[in-house]
Amino acid sequence: MACLGVHFALSEIEVDRLRALNSDSERLDFLQGEIEESYFSDQKHLMCESDKAWDAIHRCLTDGKLGYSNGAAPLRFVVLGGEPLYFTDDYIMSLKTPDEVRAVAAAVDDIGEPEFRSRYFSIDPKEYGFPLSEEDFGYTWHWFRQVRDFYKRAAAESRHVLFTADQ
Repeated sequence: MACLGVHFALSEIEVDRLRALNSDSERLDFLQGEIEESYFSDQKHLMCESDKAWDAIHRCLTDGKLGYSNGAAPLRFVVLGGEPLYFTDDYIMSLKTPDEVRAVAAAVDDIGEPEFRSRYFSIDPKEYGFPLSEEDFGYTWHWFRQVRDFYKRAAAESRHVLFTADQ
């Protein structure tokens, strides 16, 4: 699998349907068969891809580690933090409430390139499993800016945000 990250700005109805499903396989089928189909074709403004940069973005905004509850709110909610909705190792699904989305949008709006650079180069390369470099920083900064803009749109529409990644 590619470990590609995608954020979706979901409606309350979609979240209710997702939460009502009884198993990981049902949630994954709903994600791939309905949410991805709809958003990738008709609702691109309500989604944001983050490629593989989601890992470094999460580390930059938390304590440098990769976990669901590490780091301080609201920045831990940008990627992995939130309500876990999938509990098998082949996928990640983490849901953020509209209140968390608004808090994230406000917090990330203040993070410019100098601060993000400092955060990136503070990551432990051994923990990250990849060498820190200007090239990787540029890649991560590019995707972070996309995610930052996405959260502003999601907050303006009072949407939930679902972060997903295949493993």
